Amino acid sequence: MPTLFRLLITLIFLAGLAFAGMFALVTFVDVTPREVSQRVPTRDLLGETGTPGGGGTVLPQPNVTSTPPAGQ
Repeated sequence: MPTLFRLLITLIFLAGLAFAGMFALVTFVDVTPREVSQRVPTRDLLGETGTPGGGGTVLPQPNVTSTPPAGQ
């Protein structure tokens, strides 16, 4: 029985430490929001699998029309 109490008290103590750490983080750390942007290379958007220098790679044709479809 004393071993069970020792285990429970140890677990409660560790949970209290974790809670105190989270509370301290929430209280003392100020979050400064900032804008994050990352450039995506065009070859990744177009699905190009060739060499980065272009070396004879054929790009896919864009699926663009200059007139709306007939049903609209």
